[in-house]
Amino acid sequence: MVFAGVGIWFSPIPWELSVEAWHLFALFFSAILGVLLNAFPILLSALFAMVIGVFTGTLTPKTAFSGFSQSFMLLILAAFLVAKAVIKSGLGKRLALLLIRRFGKSTLGLGYCIFVTDALLGPAIPSNLARSGILYPIIHALALDTGSFPGDASRKRSGSFLMLCGMVSLTVSSAMWLTAMGGNPIAAGIAGRFGVDISFGNWFLAASLPSLAGLILLPRILYRIFPPEVRQTPTAQAAAAKDLQIMGPMSRPELITASVFLGMIVLWGFAAFLKINLAIVALSGLAILILTKVYRLEDFRAEGGDALETYIWFSILYMISSQLNELGFMSTLGIQISSLLGGLNWMLVYLFLLLLYVLIHYFFVSQTAHLLALYAVFLEVGSSAGVPIILLAYMLAFATNFFSSITPQGSSGNVIFVGSGYLEIKEVFRYGGIVTLINLLLYALATPWVLWVVG
Repeated sequence: MVFAGVGIWFSPIPWELSVEAWHLFALFFSAILGVLLNAFPILLSALFAMVIGVFTGTLTPKTAFSGFSQSFMLLILAAFLVAKAVIKSGLGKRLALLLIRRFGKSTLGLGYCIFVTDALLGPAIPSNLARSGILYPIIHALALDTGSFPGDASRKRSGSFLMLCGMVSLTVSSAMWLTAMGGNPIAAGIAGRFGVDISFGNWFLAASLPSLAGLILLPRILYRIFPPEVRQTPTAQAAAAKDLQIMGPMSRPELITASVFLGMIVLWGFAAFLKINLAIVALSGLAILILTKVYRLEDFRAEGGDALETYIWFSILYMISSQLNELGFMSTLGIQISSLLGGLNWMLVYLFLLLLYVLIHYFFVSQTAHLLALYAVFLEVGSSAGVPIILLAYMLAFATNFFSSITPQGSSGNVIFVGSGYLEIKEVFRYGGIVTLINLLLYALATPWVLWVVG
């Protein structure tokens, strides 16, 4: 990683770029490569890039800290903390158990419950990993109830199918909602530099058709290509009912959290009409949860480290990406790639870029790192080739989510399910690849819908 960065730093500067742009690219490339190779945690890689940039004069201190003032960064931080309240209050578990009690007659029905629960939690929980933390213990308990145990032949009775449903559901839920994955507001921020205004409501409208199609089709497709040995689950509904009985009526923390949860969704949905900042909505929800002691300051001090860590490295890498764009690096790189696509119809360029963007994720560990490295570049290329920029901005943002199951490490949310003992690595590659192809087709076929809704 270090040698690669030094090599780029001292190599001849191509394409008439400025020294600052080339050196900043060397730092950015080194930071991303360090994450991909697991040489450093992403926080440490980002901090090194920023510190070296300031010490070498590549970045001014004002520029280096500019990412922390972006409102969508505060949205991510606040929404992460609200997510912890949803989990801590027990509301997420109750929602899942209610769905299972109603629809859990069969393994396929349980698969649909997993998808629906994840989709409903998505607006308020901007982390695949956090939602996995809610779904996993419920899925694990359901598997055990049907005699399906990790690490042996019985895993395929129900556990393997349900765990794969949990992992694949993230591809739908995070693409459906602007606030369902931490990188989505970053995509919206980058798209804004290209004149594309992505709001909570417009995102949902554009994503609704292909996402709902995935929600309907994917559980049944998985049921056919990766079938569970146990098809009927007569005890699941009774088990859910028993767990709900043990939980009792909704507690005060659950009621408050549910009210805040719904209030935030409504305000985010009408934010453009009411001219309300998304981050203010999230911060208001967090303030109410703290004021009512559903989420205490002690909880923040004990558990808020990951939210703060995400806020820091997101802010730094977004700042570097933005500065690369301002220095002309992104546009220059876009021109070089677009020159290879000269003369092609914009629709062919659009489909090629979408396919290439998805396939490249085989080499990435982080969805957000992928987005930060390539989203702006692909928008530049598409814009130069005449692709409607609003269409490409939405589709690439959706792709950053729907390709998350392409590899075991394609999303942080995959880790829990892959490590459950119910799934083999080769199964994740095989069926995750199939799911990614299906998602790609569903979203590509929805192109006319997206153009009609937001074009």
